[in-house]
Amino acid sequence: MSEAPRVLVTRPARQAADWVARLRAAGIDAVALPLIEIACAPDAAPVQAAWERLPSVRLAVFVSPNAAECFFGARPSAARWPAGTRAAAVGPGTSRVLRELGVDAGQIVEPAHDAAQFDSEALWQQLRGADWHGQHVLIVRGDGGREWLAETLRAHGAQVSAVCAYRRRAPRLDDAQQTILDRALHEPARHLWFFSSSEAIANLGAIAAAPADWPQARALATHPRIAESARRLGFGEVVQVRPDFGAVSACIQSIAP
Repeated sequence: MSEAPRVLVTRPARQAADWVARLRAAGIDAVALPLIEIACAPDAAPVQAAWERLPSVRLAVFVSPNAAECFFGARPSAARWPAGTRAAAVGPGTSRVLRELGVDAGQIVEPAHDAAQFDSEALWQQLRGADWHGQHVLIVRGDGGREWLAETLRAHGAQVSAVCAYRRRAPRLDDAQQTILDRALHEPARHLWFFSSSEAIANLGAIAAAPADWPQARALATHPRIAESARRLGFGEVVQVRPDFGAVSACIQSIAP
């Protein structure tokens, strides 16, 4: 009988390590191969200024766990999360980080736990019933990203600003990570890529030094846009899966070696 494929977790390093630990605890062979490198914004002043005006903000939207970690990492020593400000998370991973950083669970809004995807559209389903006219909303994000939620909030009367709390860049693989990548490219059928970002797929295409046999490669993708990016790169089999641990682990275990 063939052995089960090794799962390559491509999230940024801190999130990848968490996923790998949980997958291994579930009996799944998984390794981290971060395909996006995260660095907090080099100039903390804009983030600190955002903290100062936070009491006047009705809602602060965090686009990722990295956004939350870097925003709180630059918090002025005397600043506390305001009681009248809600925090919005695009997915459960971001919500968990916000709670760990001290935001009360009752102040956090996030997509429904059974949402088909965890994205801006799913978050908007939880926000759309409120009156946003004249309300201040802060988007905490990286350098760039989708504008859909900001544009939707503005269309409903909100005053939206954004602060860049972190930067994304292509990874600089160490020797061990390069060995993992080379083996995955050389033996595509023995590996299963786990993607939660289209940017990670683009970076993979850029750093794959040798021609890859993409039609033999398999991937899990946590969103239709991500799945389409994997198909464009040439992946022969792409399975879309909800980005919660139970769904991902069940999907991995259902895939035949």
